[in-house]
Amino acid sequence: QVQLVESGGGSVQAGGSLRLSCTLTTDVVGPFCMAFFRQVPGKEREGVATRGSDGGRAYGDSVKGRFTISEDSNRNLLILEMSGLKPEDTAMYYCAADQTWRCPSLSWFSPPYWGQGTQVTVSS
Repeated sequence: QVQLVESGGGSVQAGGSLRLSCTLTTDVVGPFCMAFFRQVPGKEREGVATRGSDGGRAYGDSVKGRFTISEDSNRNLLILEMSGLKPEDTAMYYCAADQTWRCPSLSWFSPPYWGQGTQVTVSS
């Protein structure tokens, strides 16, 4: 069983910063590719960033240079540092995971495990 729980969402003004966390609880042996996705009602889900057990990181084009994904493996914690936030970053953000060493491309990554999501709202 794999459980993912996000935290850290909230409201912020444009230009501000937020930090999202995702805690992985599992009795399954890794490795894991972990990721953040986001979705706005009525729009397609968008890949934000991935972090593989191989240390690789990838970002969606819309967040490159503004978001940073990292991992505290000792705590099974995935972190997304978001800065320079824009109103178009407003979305529900989801943590996701798959049992794979290297993360697939964000373009087609469809992980089987998902958290409940945390809302991020950026006002102009």
